[in-house]
Amino acid sequence: MCGRRVGQDYKIGFYLKTAKPGQDKKHLPKAEASQARDKSETYIIEYRPAMVRFASVAVVGSAMAGVASVAIAGSKADYQSGAVHAHIMARKMEHWKEEEQAGLMNSAQYPELGYTPCVNGFAAAIPGDSMNTFRCRNVDLYHFLPHTALGSSVGRGSSSWGWTSADGREFVVVGQMDGAAFAEITQEGKLSYLGRLPPYSVPNMWREIRVVNDLVVIGSEALGHGVQFLDLKKLLTLDPARPKTFAQSDLTGYWNGLPSGRAHNVVVNEERNYAVAVGAVGADARGQMIRPHDLPCGGGLIFLDISDPANITSPGCAGGDGYVHDAQCLVYRGPDARYHGRDICYGYNEDTLTIYDVTDKTGNVTNIISISDYPGATYVHQGAVNNDQWQEYLFLDDEYDEEFATVGPMARGLTTTHIFDIRDLEKPVYTGQYAGKTRGNDHNQYMHDGFLYQSNYGNGLSVLDVASVTSDPTGAGICEAGRFDIYPEDDEEVGGGRVRTSGTWSSYAKFQSGFILVHTIERGTFVVKMTSKECEKPASCSADNCMRALRASHIPGRLEESQQFCWDFTRRLNKDATKVPEYAAKACGSDPVQRVSSACACIPAPTVPVMTRTDTFRYWPTLYPTPTAS
Repeated sequence: MCGRRVGQDYKIGFYLKTAKPGQDKKHLPKAEASQARDKSETYIIEYRPAMVRFASVAVVGSAMAGVASVAIAGSKADYQSGAVHAHIMARKMEHWKEEEQAGLMNSAQYPELGYTPCVNGFAAAIPGDSMNTFRCRNVDLYHFLPHTALGSSVGRGSSSWGWTSADGREFVVVGQMDGAAFAEITQEGKLSYLGRLPPYSVPNMWREIRVVNDLVVIGSEALGHGVQFLDLKKLLTLDPARPKTFAQSDLTGYWNGLPSGRAHNVVVNEERNYAVAVGAVGADARGQMIRPHDLPCGGGLIFLDISDPANITSPGCAGGDGYVHDAQCLVYRGPDARYHGRDICYGYNEDTLTIYDVTDKTGNVTNIISISDYPGATYVHQGAVNNDQWQEYLFLDDEYDEEFATVGPMARGLTTTHIFDIRDLEKPVYTGQYAGKTRGNDHNQYMHDGFLYQSNYGNGLSVLDVASVTSDPTGAGICEAGRFDIYPEDDEEVGGGRVRTSGTWSSYAKFQSGFILVHTIERGTFVVKMTSKECEKPASCSADNCMRALRASHIPGRLEESQQFCWDFTRRLNKDATKVPEYAAKACGSDPVQRVSSACACIPAPTVPVMTRTDTFRYWPTLYPTPTAS
């Protein structure tokens, strides 16, 4: 069981009051407290009850019978207290500090790259340069610009989104540590930098971006940041020869009713025209973290009425399941007739998938439809339904199961996408998973026209054909239609990648032109385009002498030796005939490279070994370091 209380009020939710240094800690009106912005203020927490309603007793528990609901990275109490969240944040910052010290965060070192086709599995943007040669399939590179060419003095990319104007022009908004950059994608697929919006707060790696109609919504973990709103039609008249830095006065709207002005993510419902701030945690004047369950709304869903962008208000929040890391909020259309037409939010809540009915956004009442978990749940991060017009299945990524889970393909560090049957919203069923071929963390994924576009950190962009899930929800029929690996630095690692938070943070694939934005942490922004959406077909194999030599089952260990050789050999752009083993060179004749390559396509790939775990969950200090622009 998930440990939620059913059949009685589940009271959480808090009222924030402030007192300035030297003043008595007097109570302030709620509206005044929520708008207070003095960074020297001390935050005082007062308990205020809230109501949580569950759809039924039966829905509270594991989505898979017999599976314990306590996630791998920590106990239930660790998630509820915010300890796991603090661990994840600090772990990432520690890794990014290592990258900075290694020089990887200096985006000026990465050159601008032009159109490069994907040929035989590689896009060699700079021939002979392994750091600018990208593994690929069915995806061509059109353009790359480093963060420095997109106006940033610091770089360190994060979220991104796209916008198409009424006349069909295509624009991107990309997050960086020192703000958000705006660029247009030309008809040739090139990025044309137009300007930027600074944070007008402290720099911070976490900057999340969404677009609703013509309005961009920008949130951040930065103290005092709030939620920024800008009318993107302002981009239409900008001159790329004179990029514009938007002032605070240029903002169409601004809302700062967040604890400490920070939120981990922002979400929008385009159809109903509202926004949601999620994961709003806080820190006091000393930088000491305030636990999510000691905050207004518990770090849950905070609804924003944006019908008048110049006067944004919050009608209420839903904090009944605590911290929400990300969410997808949609008008429900699907087989569960009880909820047809209602506002539903699918919450990715660190250790569970939590489905909310948010039709009533007023007050501080949480209506929870169901709470579900799955084997190896570690850090439930983000996800997407298979079809927002008919919501039957949901794809979920767990950011840290590849690192900590010891079950399923996650134990080998393989990027794993989890699948839920949500045809009964009150009783979701965990049906299976899809595992990638290489090691790496998954991060963000979005559906478009039946394909799932994933940004999987060091593995780059992966495009999955998930149409089969409605007939086979185990995931066995899912296949990869395309890929573009934007992080060659880890390609030589065991398992073909590294389980670390390097590489791509996000992607956007909804442009009518077919151009896909892939935004990265270290380098900058890629524009790519698919040439085909066909999955790989099984190789046509014939048992000739070359094949027999590689398989040679009568020789102990020969198949395993050939598997490892083929794995290494076929992953090389320039295949060296001298690397072909003598037994294969003799059997494969006068053109060993070509014949061995063909034969290797018929040799099963070696099994990626179970990953050695050298780190376990640790209690990190509760201080959130404030990043600097150095």
